[in-house]
Amino acid sequence: MYDTDVVITGGGPVGLMLACELRLGGASVVVLERLTEVDPTIKAGALNAPSVTALYRRGLLPALKEAHEETIARMTQFMRERQPAGAGQGPIRTPPRFAGHFAGIMLSAGLLDESDPELGGRGPAEGVGLVAQQQLELILAARAAELGVEVRRGAELTGFEADDDGVTVTADEQRVRTRWLVGCDGGRSTVRKLAGFDFPGTEPEITAYQALAEMEGTGALGLGWNTTPTGVYAHGPVPGRILTVEFAGRPADRTSPVTAEELQGSIRRVTGVDVVVKAISTATRFTDNARQATTYRMGRVLLAGDAAHVHSPFGGQGLNLGLGDAMNLGWKLAAVVRGHAPESLLDTYTAERHPIGAWVLDWTRAQIALMRPDPHARALRAVVNDLIGTVTGTTYFVKRISGVWQGYDLPGDHPLIGRDVPDYALADGSRLAGHLHDGRALLLGPAVEPLPDEYAGRVRSIATAILDEGAPAALLVRPDGCVAWAADADRPDPDGLEEALRTWFGVPSPTLASGA
Repeated sequence: MYDTDVVITGGGPVGLMLACELRLGGASVVVLERLTEVDPTIKAGALNAPSVTALYRRGLLPALKEAHEETIARMTQFMRERQPAGAGQGPIRTPPRFAGHFAGIMLSAGLLDESDPELGGRGPAEGVGLVAQQQLELILAARAAELGVEVRRGAELTGFEADDDGVTVTADEQRVRTRWLVGCDGGRSTVRKLAGFDFPGTEPEITAYQALAEMEGTGALGLGWNTTPTGVYAHGPVPGRILTVEFAGRPADRTSPVTAEELQGSIRRVTGVDVVVKAISTATRFTDNARQATTYRMGRVLLAGDAAHVHSPFGGQGLNLGLGDAMNLGWKLAAVVRGHAPESLLDTYTAERHPIGAWVLDWTRAQIALMRPDPHARALRAVVNDLIGTVTGTTYFVKRISGVWQGYDLPGDHPLIGRDVPDYALADGSRLAGHLHDGRALLLGPAVEPLPDEYAGRVRSIATAILDEGAPAALLVRPDGCVAWAADADRPDPDGLEEALRTWFGVPSPTLASGA
């Protein structure tokens, strides 16, 4: 007897995103979150291309655009506050387009090769992304409530017992019997520790602070990212935001609240400016501990987000990496719960997501190496800075930071297979993303045959053409937006379609009609 299909520990964006995906797939979900309300601590401030596109495909683009505009307004306010005295209150230019940074070296959107085909294809989602973690959490919490996700706030997992048939979870004095347990409970995950996941990696070098604070004497601080003889700091792009990086090893204390005196000391040591911290709105310490679980599943216990991998936040990869985990795992676990797929489908979760997680760890380690205040690192930083100052260099770094390069190694010869599907315009007047709102897979093309009844509720079949130049004649898109199969008009490949449907959905398939 089960109380729910899946228990998720951790009600942050990753846990909520996973819960929403599971509900779309037909699984019942209970989310256990130890905090009674959204954590106000300053964290991630931007979403990458795969994250925004994934949320767009679930119908959440209007909410993202509203949050994005709120962030732009705060940035504009910061720029106005930095105007020289006597400059007046006339028009102020729009904040420059954000292209990201690598180790605090800002990327110029003006140097981006806009003709690169990997940088487009997101339709109305283009240009949206300045969404803070707290904003996203509120958006996902509202969506989870709409879908009927049960979120128990103030409930912290304290133990569990797993067996061949399920998991009995203990949260304070509550006991919940579930088929599956997923730890989305952060870098110090209780689930990961109790389950015994291996978590190898590299030791930290830095103590860093990020805060929103009321400060005096900031006029002498440089805007954006700055290197100094003792470290690195960032000032802005919203009022009161400060970030410092000191190469002093791990923080002596990771748990107590950051005090104004502590933050002020770090700012003065790194910047050399006698800033006075009057009050703190929100502040956090962090380090560059970089570790990754060797597998994301042990029996009926799985990990996602920071519970599966930790690293420094530079380059804004952490939240986005976790959201990608949730999108990949959600539909697969729901299919297993509903009996539509064997448990072996879950093996593809680690196989597909672990390499991307490993890349992110190395990407953040490389940035730490360039931030070190020693002569060798500063010499290397100058070389990378020169490279970033070119069109080719900027385009390379933006593509890596934005996540557009990400894909999975799936069977098939078509170049789209394993990649995130573009938001194609369709002959019926719709866009592709609009057909993925309910979390079903999509078989699309003008000559595809109707699907057998066994696919009902899981794969939508639409016989319409794709209008975009160079697009395939037909394709099969998984619920997470990954192209599982694609065919051009002169190469229908019905055998490949049948194999893809069998692999991901486990029932007999139709064939692509002749002439597709």
